[in-house]
Amino acid sequence: MTANTFLLPTQVLLWPLVMDEANWTSVSEFVFSGVSDRQELQPLIFAGLLATYLVNVFGNSMLLGLMWANPLLRTPMYFLLSQLAIADMCMVSVIVPQALVHILTQHGAISFTGCMVQLFICVAMGNMGGYLLATMAYDRYVAVCDPLRYAAVVTRSLCLKMEAASWAVVIPHALLDTIMIAELHYCGNRLQHFFCDLPPLLLLSCTRPITIELVIYTEGFLVVLTPFAFILASYVRIGVAVARLRSAQGLRKAFVTCGSHLTVVILFYATATSPYIYPDFSDTQEKDRVAAVFYTIVAPSLNPLIYSLRNKDVAAALRRTGRKVRA
Repeated sequence: MTANTFLLPTQVLLWPLVMDEANWTSVSEFVFSGVSDRQELQPLIFAGLLATYLVNVFGNSMLLGLMWANPLLRTPMYFLLSQLAIADMCMVSVIVPQALVHILTQHGAISFTGCMVQLFICVAMGNMGGYLLATMAYDRYVAVCDPLRYAAVVTRSLCLKMEAASWAVVIPHALLDTIMIAELHYCGNRLQHFFCDLPPLLLLSCTRPITIELVIYTEGFLVVLTPFAFILASYVRIGVAVARLRSAQGLRKAFVTCGSHLTVVILFYATATSPYIYPDFSDTQEKDRVAAVFYTIVAPSLNPLIYSLRNKDVAAALRRTGRKVRA
C-alpha cells in the first residue's frame, strides 16, 4: 500500500457529500497534472527525479550484487534486505520512468488499464516494504535478545515462510483496492497527481463512494497497522534488553545490530505519515504530490545508502569487491 492509505488525505475530506452522478462518463485514459503545475520547475523536477531514480537502481543493484557475490552476506538478514531492495526498485520503476516521459513530452496520459496496473503494483510494493521491515525487526530482536540461538531460530526457511505470508496479505489487499477503484464512475480524467494513487482517483468519483472509503479506512488500516505494531513491539523488547546491559560495549553492539534497520524504519514511516501530522488545507493537492515524491521515490532510494554506509559487513564486502575489480 502506498502511504496515502494510512489515512485519506485532507482533500478527500473536502469532497461535497453529493455530486451529480448523471455527469459521469466512460474514462479510457487519465491525464496526470505532474509533480508540480509550475512549468518553470519542470527541468529541475526532471533532473531530480532522474538522479534519484539512478541512485535507487544503482544502489539497490549494488546491494543485490554484493549479496550474490559474497558468501558472508548470504544470511537471513541480507536475504530480507535483498527482498526490500527488489520491492523498492519495483516501486520507483513503475512510477519514475513514466513521470520522466510525461515531463519530456508534456503529455501525461495513461490508459485506464495501465493506471489500474500501476495502482496495484504501488499498493502491493508499498505494503510489502512495511511487512519486510517487520520481518527484519524480528530478525534484529532475536539477534539482540537471544543471540546464542539466532542461527537456530532465524533460518532461511523461516524467512521464506514469513515472506510468503506477507505476500498472502498484500496481494489480496492490493487486488481488492484496485477492483474497487476500477468499478467507480468518474466525472473527469485529469488526476491531480503524477501517478495513479487511491486519493486522487477517489477524488474524481462522481459520488462520494462511502462504502469503498470505509473499506479503505478499516481493511487498509489493519493491513498497515499490523507490521507497524509488530515493529514497535520488537523494538520495545529490544529496548528493554538494551536497558539491562551494563557495559558500553554491549550498548554499542546493540546499536550496530539495529542501527541501519531502525534508521530505515524511521525514514519509511516518517515520510509516509508526514502529510497528516502537519495538515495544510491551503494547498493540499500540491502538498500531497510533494509528499508522495518523498515516500515513493526518495525514501526507497536512501535505503541502500543507509545500509552501505552504516553496515560494516556491506562496507567490507564493497571494499573486497573493489579490490578484486582493481586487481
